[in-house]
Amino acid sequence: MHDRPSAASDKAASNMVKTSVLVVGAGPVGLTLAMDLAQRGISVTVVETRSAAEPPSVKCNHVSSRSMEIFRRLGLAQKLRDTGLPADYPNDCSYRTTATGIELSRILIPCRRDRYTATGGPDTDWPTAEPPHRINQIYMEPVLFAHTADIDGLQILNRTAFEDFSEGNDGVVATVRNLDSGTTSQIHADFIVGCDGARSLVRKAIDANLQGTPIIQRVQSTYIHAPGLLALMDQPAWMTLSLNPRRCGTVVAIDGREKWLVHNHLNREDETFESVDRDASIRAILGVGADFDYDILSKEDWVGRRLVADRFRKGRAFICGDAAHLWMPYAGYGMNAGIADATNLAWLLAAHLEGWADIAILDAYEAERLPITEQVSRFAMDMAGKVLSQRRTVPDEIEQPGPQGDAVRKQVGQAAYDLNVQQYCCAGLNFGYFYDRSPIIAYDGAEQPGFTMADFTPSSTPGCRLPFARLSDGRPVYDALGPGYTLLRYDPDVAVAPLADAMRANGVPFSIVDIPKGEVQPPDGRKLILARTDQHVAWRGDALPDDPAHLVGKLLGRSFNLGPG
Repeated sequence: MHDRPSAASDKAASNMVKTSVLVVGAGPVGLTLAMDLAQRGISVTVVETRSAAEPPSVKCNHVSSRSMEIFRRLGLAQKLRDTGLPADYPNDCSYRTTATGIELSRILIPCRRDRYTATGGPDTDWPTAEPPHRINQIYMEPVLFAHTADIDGLQILNRTAFEDFSEGNDGVVATVRNLDSGTTSQIHADFIVGCDGARSLVRKAIDANLQGTPIIQRVQSTYIHAPGLLALMDQPAWMTLSLNPRRCGTVVAIDGREKWLVHNHLNREDETFESVDRDASIRAILGVGADFDYDILSKEDWVGRRLVADRFRKGRAFICGDAAHLWMPYAGYGMNAGIADATNLAWLLAAHLEGWADIAILDAYEAERLPITEQVSRFAMDMAGKVLSQRRTVPDEIEQPGPQGDAVRKQVGQAAYDLNVQQYCCAGLNFGYFYDRSPIIAYDGAEQPGFTMADFTPSSTPGCRLPFARLSDGRPVYDALGPGYTLLRYDPDVAVAPLADAMRANGVPFSIVDIPKGEVQPPDGRKLILARTDQHVAWRGDALPDDPAHLVGKLLGRSFNLGPG
């Protein structure tokens, strides 16, 4: 990043593209940020090196419940739900000796046809209107791109590479290059956000450094076309995990018919990408012989890490997703953590750009997202260590016929289920995380309940996710939240006009939702709960504070400037 000279009124500048927010990278994180901003009326330009409709790599396979709640607000949940694996294809996780071998245990997860109605599974009673969705990124991204086409004020510049930017008092100027013509041009924006992945140029430009554990595990990933594999599986699953002493690995169903992603986990420390036979490993994981036919569609060797940037922002530049944090994809929380970054940043940028909050509100992004990112990454690393240990200690007798083999298989299967149901049905990571050091949340001294990867306690403590409930008309309470702040009133006799006046005096989008007595019990017994547009609790009480204007100032990041915005 460079400081920009103040005199920049030459002919080239007159042809400069102007936008409120420039997003670098059109993966799921960048597109979520762009859609969220544009649907709030903010102009957005996205630059992306790929061609329009060029498919992404087959990396991400899971959209979390929390992300589906975000996509519901953006009008995308059902579109995504209608895409991916065949409607009746099991979304289970199956642990087997090989992908076609003896099943050890199975985590039951409903197919998408039954996702809203199924009961009895480990994630079917979650407090949400949007359960998780298993869908590969190659099917997810086209839905996101198609949705962007219908949003005014959002443009995507394909085959365009970001090179650098400079910052001045009135915004940033980014230099981009058309990859087909080779010509460079400039884009002026109020803010720039790097959603440009692990090798982020925006991260480098703001001098942010990744810190943590650089190597946890090496993985050979191979995307294959294997039409004969499904018939060899007695009961298919979304994810089949092979546990045997020869070669442990994971097979992910991509289309539910003939395309599969095979992860070969290099579990011995002396193994390298070069020393391990890819074809032999794939056959050992699948449990097939040399006569089994398959074709490699693409392949990628990658290293699992736990790295978090030491800053998520510098001036008018921000980073989200893999640009800000990298970790082993346990619990599917790589992409989904990035989507949470995006929706957090979107409403903060919109609050400032719409004029109802000054620039200080943007301090909340790093203050909220960096600490929880650090914590979640450690959950993932801890899980990685336990799974790695399990793979390295598979008993030799696991494929032995008879009672001794049965006993070993039962023990290994149960251990695999108990360990991994935490990550594949991770309610804690979806709903339990909270912001406990935000400059724009009015804390009341109560401590937020702790959470694990699997478990959490719903709470209205400021900083927590607003507990799920359905209103009298059947709508999820989240559907009633507006674009700014929404006050949930559980007692109609409590006066709230002074807060409404203070909000409106500052131009804050504000609404009141009255919840009839007896229909929905107020979380933690509070009569008033103030929720942000991102579903986190900003304040609560049984009556308004004596000075509502002071509260509004706090929420907008300007506690010492309490007048109208």
